[in-house]
Amino acid sequence: MLLALRVARVVLHLLAGMAICALLFPWIDRAAREIHVRRWSRHLLAICNVTVQITAGSAAPKEHALVVANHVSWLDIFVINALYPCRFVAKAEIRSWPLAGWLVEQAGTVFIARGNRRDLRRAFEGLVRALKSGERVAFFPEGTTAPQGTLLPFHANLFEAAVDAKARVQPYAIRYVDANRQPHPAVDFVGDMTFVQSMLAILRGGPIRARVTILRSTKAEGQHRRQLAELTEASIRQALGIASDVPADEALPEADLDDETDAPEARSA
Repeated sequence: MLLALRVARVVLHLLAGMAICALLFPWIDRAAREIHVRRWSRHLLAICNVTVQITAGSAAPKEHALVVANHVSWLDIFVINALYPCRFVAKAEIRSWPLAGWLVEQAGTVFIARGNRRDLRRAFEGLVRALKSGERVAFFPEGTTAPQGTLLPFHANLFEAAVDAKARVQPYAIRYVDANRQPHPAVDFVGDMTFVQSMLAILRGGPIRARVTILRSTKAEGQHRRQLAELTEASIRQALGIASDVPADEALPEADLDDETDAPEARSA
């Protein structure tokens, strides 16, 4: 009975989001849309019994940057949007998700089909324009979700957008823990699991805490996209405590970082 009630609340919330996108978004500016996206994402996470916390000692979030994060679940998009709404780049399969796929598309998500060079070029050009116009853009360079405690190699192609736009790249490390601060068993979204199956697992599971560590940003100008991918992967890997496969004598050089103040104390969405 409780599960049915929570499912009904999710569906109603998705429908409310569709109404906002259809009726309000065409008439309001980007700042107003971001307010709605943040509020809607926080409410969705609350229904799913997910709280969001920025870890103590995180760097200050950059207003205009290419945000790069590890990818665990469909929750990642809404966790980031609950903090700092972004324009996302995501795999084309997300568009087919029931209700949620249409919503993330209306929020400005750019979809890329696997192996489609035309989609990649279109996404790249859109990212450069968005970054140059001052938007915060986000993508998951692993290209797909990975179980907690693992990190897939980062694809470098889309990092070129930050280089061309002379933007900064800021990594976000995301982990989901239970009441005992262990990786939450209901969150992993891997293999043949569907969006609906994942949603039901989360709604059946206990409280989830999404812990986000915002890492120091890196200047993209003058760097190679592959170096940016490697530096970002290394920083996220370190923040998540995942051992690297790179030998110690092949350690990456330090990035050119500006001094940044720490973020405010950890807070919940």
